[in-house]
Amino acid sequence: MNSLSNKPKLLWLAIGLVALLVIAVAVSLFQVTSLKLEVNQQKAENEQLQLTNDQLQLANEYEAINSQFAQYENQATQMAGDTILAKYTAAKNKVEQLLQELNSEKVKSQKRISQLQNEISTLRGLLRHYIAQVDSLGKENAGLRAENAEIRNENRSLSNRMQEVTRKNETLSERMTLAEKLNVTGVALTPLKKNGKQEKKITKAKQLMVTFTIPQNNSTPVGQKTVYLRITSPEGALLGNAGTFDFEGSNVACTAKKQIEYAGEEIPGVTIYWDVNTALSAGEYTVELFADNYRLASRRFTFKK
Repeated sequence: MNSLSNKPKLLWLAIGLVALLVIAVAVSLFQVTSLKLEVNQQKAENEQLQLTNDQLQLANEYEAINSQFAQYENQATQMAGDTILAKYTAAKNKVEQLLQELNSEKVKSQKRISQLQNEISTLRGLLRHYIAQVDSLGKENAGLRAENAEIRNENRSLSNRMQEVTRKNETLSERMTLAEKLNVTGVALTPLKKNGKQEKKITKAKQLMVTFTIPQNNSTPVGQKTVYLRITSPEGALLGNAGTFDFEGSNVACTAKKQIEYAGEEIPGVTIYWDVNTALSAGEYTVELFADNYRLASRRFTFKK
């Protein structure tokens, strides 16, 4: 009995749930439809705003063309029978008619805006042709001369600015290139005895030692570097012969060379040795260091007998 009496209740409950579901679906569909309508309406309003903006821009362009044509009114009276002038007047009337029609329309159309744009393009072309014909007949206009002079001045100014920008870019490029150069500091030339200790008299030296430090430089590309050493005697002769290297398009002989692994960090106490194999004299010696097609340093050292 209880089972039979509960069936109507369950039936009504199911009917109620279905009704609620139907209502919820109907509400959702209504909301989606409303949202689509709102989106479409907003899209249509945006399109109208864009078309209105296009119309205003075209109207301004037409005013500018007409204002420029007004500079040639004197020439126009002398050429009243000219076909270009007649075509210009006809095109001008079409533009004005289209503008009036667009101003009276509540809903703008892309077709009408495009038509206006085409008519203004025609008007612009006729104006250019007309000006060229007037100029060819020697009907110079004071306003046009002033405008041309202003354009020439602007072009000269633009050319000067471009040259300045080019110079700045070249300077910046040079600075960037120089920033990548391997640097050296603390360059020293020391004569050594046979046992490796310092020799005070250059004439008795058995070995020459060049020392320097490579400071940290984050701009220098890392990797293996070959440092080339040139030592020039007081007589101007290059000491030693360790081959040649490329420098500014030429092959340059060197006294000695050394390979180092540069990782961007400071490398202190770099040494390059040259075994003396010729008689040395007192005087001024020049030490030069090269790497990556750069002269890194050039120092002079004077030694007494």
